[in-house]
Amino acid sequence: MHRSRLIAAVGVVTAAAASAAPIASSRVAQVSTASSLDAALARTGSSAVAWPSRPVVTLHAAPQSQRVLTRLGRRTRFGSPTSLAVTHIVGNWAEVISSALPNRTRGYVSLTAISVTLDPVKLEVDLSGHRLRVWHARKLVRTLPVATGAPVSPTPTGRFSITDELVDFDRYAYGCCVLALSGHQVQFTPGWRGGDRLAIHGGGGLGDSITNGCLHASERDLHWLMRVVPLGTQIVIHR
Repeated sequence: MHRSRLIAAVGVVTAAAASAAPIASSRVAQVSTASSLDAALARTGSSAVAWPSRPVVTLHAAPQSQRVLTRLGRRTRFGSPTSLAVTHIVGNWAEVISSALPNRTRGYVSLTAISVTLDPVKLEVDLSGHRLRVWHARKLVRTLPVATGAPVSPTPTGRFSITDELVDFDRYAYGCCVLALSGHQVQFTPGWRGGDRLAIHGGGGLGDSITNGCLHASERDLHWLMRVVPLGTQIVIHR
């Protein structure tokens, strides 16, 4: 089993340890056709989440393209159910966010290879204000203080998703909880030898720009996020 690090911590996380941790997953309001999905998204203000319905699913470069970007199984490297945030529906194809792809690259998966659920939760991070906002069905429900990337290792901007929710692995490095993101750090602290995955986890400096790219939150807020944020939830990070 390969060893891995989330970007803004000093400890080492193994996939085996992560797979043993409790995973929060919410599968509700399943939809089965493109037309019913479009209608449900417009009606509820939700986002869509795709879940592989086959042992292996293929992400293509474009709808009906023969170019394969990557193949994914039903579990992430940390043992969570694979969730793919859906950004668009193009015919019978879903455009999705995946941690297996670069930050702004999207993959396309056939609707026949996935099941799709609705997620009413959305996250927004304002880097300049050091705030994380939680939205539910178009309503702002909570604003949380966070620490963000330092000037030499700024938190990347863009649209990402929550891929894993992990409890009590390497508490010294991450605190109580980790919400792993699909995104990758692209501007590293000089001498950094860790991995590139972004996450929301425990740590100090709330309200400041001090991390290697991850977002730090208080343990109280992390426990709350673990309760209310499903896998596959989209998170938009902006300045």
